[in-house]
Amino acid sequence: MHEMSLAEGVLKIMEESASAERFRRVRRVVLEIGKLSAVEPEAMRFCFEAVMQGSIAEGAALDIVETEGQGWCAQCACHVPLAALYDACPHCGNFPLGVTAGDAMRVIELEVE
Repeated sequence: MHEMSLAEGVLKIMEESASAERFRRVRRVVLEIGKLSAVEPEAMRFCFEAVMQGSIAEGAALDIVETEGQGWCAQCACHVPLAALYDACPHCGNFPLGVTAGDAMRVIELEVE
């Protein structure tokens, strides 16, 4: 379950931010998770809660914003919606498409005190 190491990475980001910005507690975290990122939102919720125990984010709310996948078709020269990494272009059937969105996870907001 790689979500555990991702949750640990989120905690590290929060601890580094707390040191730099001088806050002592995280109340809410907003994560953006792309549908092509291979991160399961429910697994992330479970791991987040476990990893945050005893940290500056213990008890923090976790909000997840899921983003759609998008790709670039070189043959059509257009952006297309992408439901899975290896889908063909819905217009011309071309493979492979270059992924342009929806393949990442990032912290987009922290509510702190």
